Amino acid sequence: MPIYALADSQPVIDDSAYVHPSAEIIGDVIIEANCFIAPNAVLRGDFGRIHIHHHSNIQDNCVLHSFPGKHCIVSEYGHVGHASVLHGCTLEANVLVGMNTVVMDEAVIAENSVIGAQSFVASGFTCQPGSLILGSPASVKRQLKDKEINWKRSGTDEYVQLAQRYIDSVRLIKRADLSNQISEQKSSDIDYQYKPEA
Repeated sequence: MPIYALADSQPVIDDSAYVHPSAEIIGDVIIEANCFIAPNAVLRGDFGRIHIHHHSNIQDNCVLHSFPGKHCIVSEYGHVGHASVLHGCTLEANVLVGMNTVVMDEAVIAENSVIGAQSFVASGFTCQPGSLILGSPASVKRQLKDKEINWKRSGTDEYVQLAQRYIDSVRLIKRADLSNQISEQKSSDIDYQYKPEA
């Protein structure tokens, strides 16, 4: 996998974290235990530190970066959906960032909050814990219910398990090794039919 030191800055990655070979990890980046870094994610710690706390996931095609001297922080049990951009912001514990969302510099997303897909969170944005944040520009729509926060956490726990599955069993195969048999795979026990209220 492409992991790059930059001058005196070198990434630190816990052995229990999974980083896909196509992800790019550059410079001052810390990835703690039980994290999942998906294909084509870019964590570029060339201006400021990128810190992914334990049990977090950064999904496919995400970009994390910051301005010089500023940090980009994803606290524990962070969940960053596909193709999102985090720039110099802070996600407190157990935050979900919906797919294709942008969170800008010095925004602080309080713990147990959810940002809806395709939102744009402006620089300096703040909120109370347990907020539902939507829109472009994003604003707080209401407070989340306990069952919605629990739903978010269960989804993040799935990614913690996924990291271990990848460590244990993912492998590169050749086209000639592919089977032409379609097999049934057991689906997860998580309830994907549940949707938070708008």
